[in-house]
Amino acid sequence: MIKNILLIGVGGQGTILTSKILSAGLVELGFDVKMSEIHGMSQRGGSVTLQIRYGDKIYSPNIGEGEADIMVAFEKSEAIRGLPFLKKGGTIVVDDREIYSLPVMIGTIPYPDGVIEALKSTVDHVVVLEATRIATELGNVRAQNIVLLGSLVAYLGLERIDWKELVGQMVPAKAKELNQKAFQAGFDFYKISEK
Repeated sequence: MIKNILLIGVGGQGTILTSKILSAGLVELGFDVKMSEIHGMSQRGGSVTLQIRYGDKIYSPNIGEGEADIMVAFEKSEAIRGLPFLKKGGTIVVDDREIYSLPVMIGTIPYPDGVIEALKSTVDHVVVLEATRIATELGNVRAQNIVLLGSLVAYLGLERIDWKELVGQMVPAKAKELNQKAFQAGFDFYKISEK
């Protein structure tokens, strides 16, 4: 069994850190894991897309169009951009957050309307997660990525390792407690939302 995960967001949201924590956890769980940053710039404000494939044996890190089992969108309009990669019957976990690109900020293009509704009309299983709100209430909006990670782990049913300990090892020491709380909050949110 091979699972294909697409992480998509905006530079500065911690997309790369999230992929590193997820990959480390999957390795600890005994999976063969391949990760690839396929395009985009990880600088603040640029689009970032990462692909993670895991299973018994993985030969290539790349996910083709229509092959992603799950897409985690750190910003809702980025989810639209990633849709071609999602397989029929795939799942989207999306933060209901808007980050305006430079063209939107200077008024050359509008921010798209009705993004969540468009996703729900296109994809059967869309989990809308208020990761930004949850992270802000915990004390730092920058923990949004770890809230999303918690929900993803819950969705994938990968509870067999201590993810909070792993998160604590991979974030700065001063942010350890906050990020562990963020992971738990995302995990709990997904479990409650799917009941």
